[in-house]
Amino acid sequence: MNTKKRFISIRFQLLIISAIAALCPVLFICWLIHLPWYFTLAFSAFTLVFTSYLSLRLVNPLLQGIHALETGLLNFKDGELSSLLAYRSHNEVGRLCDLYNQTAKQLRQEKQWIYQRELMLDKVLQSSPQAVVLKNDRDFIVYSNHSARDLFNAKTSLEGEQFSNLFANAHPQLNNALKRGVDGLFTLDNQHQESQTWHLSTGKLLLNNQFHTLYVFKQLTRELSRQEVEVWKKVIRIISHELNNSLGPMSSMLHSGKILSEKVDEARLTRVFSTIEERIKHLNEFVQGYGKFAKLPPPQFSKIKWPLLFQQLQNQWSFNLSEQKEVTTFADQTQVEQLLINLLKNAHESGSKSEHIAITLSQDSNNTRITVTDQGKGMSEQVMANALIPFYSTKSSGSGLGLALCREIVEAHHGQISLHNQAIGGLSVHIILPNNTQ
Repeated sequence: MNTKKRFISIRFQLLIISAIAALCPVLFICWLIHLPWYFTLAFSAFTLVFTSYLSLRLVNPLLQGIHALETGLLNFKDGELSSLLAYRSHNEVGRLCDLYNQTAKQLRQEKQWIYQRELMLDKVLQSSPQAVVLKNDRDFIVYSNHSARDLFNAKTSLEGEQFSNLFANAHPQLNNALKRGVDGLFTLDNQHQESQTWHLSTGKLLLNNQFHTLYVFKQLTRELSRQEVEVWKKVIRIISHELNNSLGPMSSMLHSGKILSEKVDEARLTRVFSTIEERIKHLNEFVQGYGKFAKLPPPQFSKIKWPLLFQQLQNQWSFNLSEQKEVTTFADQTQVEQLLINLLKNAHESGSKSEHIAITLSQDSNNTRITVTDQGKGMSEQVMANALIPFYSTKSSGSGLGLALCREIVEAHHGQISLHNQAIGGLSVHIILPNNTQ
């Protein structure tokens, strides 16, 4: 049913009202003085014409102003802000038209300012090394920059493409990160077979009453390269060697001093020697921790005995295990055990309850997949971006080598490690070890 109301102009309404207002007293007077009908008809016609003429003369300026405002608002609707109204009468409609002109000028200036900022922002984003992709709620890409096209190996602009079409030419690890849809780290192998670590950041936006999803891919340029890591390892080995050369004689002299102090009845000497012994022990542990990272031997590949490995881990740490049957993996069992010990230690120190910490083991035709999850505090974007860098730690007593050692072990097995914040809270660490590495 058509519910559209019929349009009645102000001019027509005013003519009807003025005609009724003028004819009523004229007809009453003619009836009162008993004029003949033809005089009454002539007098009424004259009154109607004269009243209509005066009404139109009075209402025309008002209608011109209303029509001008209507034209201006139609321009607003079409996004046209350059046209101003020429109506200049000194009445209420004239004031409205003047206010319209002031508003149009202000909006035009603001639109120009926003346009210039959009140009600047687009220039910055297009030249940014970070890959940016924006998709709408219908899964269409509405914005991307040059870095995004390079990342997804696209030959043309991504705008207008279905977001799912990006998976066709993208790296499998990149596809996995996109399908998870949460912030996290992942690694990519470039054409020179060099491993690159990327950080994915996602966010929801409301643009033009539509929900959009923003993806920002940032390559961690601050991450130490393999050559830099080797330099650090060499420095650590030199420092460890010098410290060990000093700690050995110090421990021997400390032992001799404690024997001599037993013959002297002085309690302060006992406290002094105990403090020195405690600090030497702490320094030894400190050097040994760095030595594990600096002197990591090449992995000795053998068939992993998963049941034995998990039994040894459960003797040290509490966790839930989800294990696929008959998983065959060739790796260094000692190093893989150290890898899982570090990850479980971090999970328990994250503030997660023990029952929420889990290890999942699965295998496909190409890889063995290990996932360690917790429901702790997770990681901020800044911490996650530096988590795999040697010597970076947020703990007051941390050495910054736990996750760095994990990365060294995984990459020594030609595998990949990635970190992701979970939607339910906590951290998820994904490890991929190739099946055919022996």
